[in-house]
Amino acid sequence: MSYKKYAFLSFLIYAIAFFAPSFAMTIEQSLMILTVGYIAGAITLIFLYKKQTVKLPFEENRMSWVRVVLLGVVGIFLAIILQNVMLSIEVFFGGQIESENTSNIMGLIFQQPLVMLAVTVGGPIMEELLFRRVILGGVTRKSNIWIGVIVSSLLFAAVHQDGHLLLYGALGAFFSLQYIVTGSIWTSIITHVGMNSLVVIVNLIVETMGIQLPQ
Repeated sequence: MSYKKYAFLSFLIYAIAFFAPSFAMTIEQSLMILTVGYIAGAITLIFLYKKQTVKLPFEENRMSWVRVVLLGVVGIFLAIILQNVMLSIEVFFGGQIESENTSNIMGLIFQQPLVMLAVTVGGPIMEELLFRRVILGGVTRKSNIWIGVIVSSLLFAAVHQDGHLLLYGALGAFFSLQYIVTGSIWTSIITHVGMNSLVVIVNLIVETMGIQLPQ
């Protein structure tokens, strides 16, 4: 499969999964479409990734699976630290500490627990394969690798739509660097899935136990 065809189909699948819930007639239908769409979208994007044959320059010297998994797991905790540092900087300059995106996601999970699979597994996999493998990779093939990092990170931040551009932009850049250094998209996928899962689990514990966090 050519890179252009791979990129086009990846964008199409992501767009369908992203926008399909908005066409539902009821909130129950919307949540079910979101869950099924994100999981099916992730599986389809993995399939497309496996089918395309074009390797990016930094994929030629991919690290071993042991290192990929290890750095992916270590990256979960580094990403959490980075998230808190960026959030502190945003708050220092007058930004809000609450994440509308996270609040909305937790609200959906409490309405339909299966949504947790979409936001902890399906969503991160789709985002990594689109923003890193397709966008970062596509820009890198035509331009400087750092321009690819900037473009993919800014688009990644913009799509989250909750005002935390610095936070999501920094996370996008971190995921990009993981991919570039290890030569494997699975490094950033492991980190992204792990980070989202950890955030959701912590928020579930806080909400269900009524824990009051310091402001």
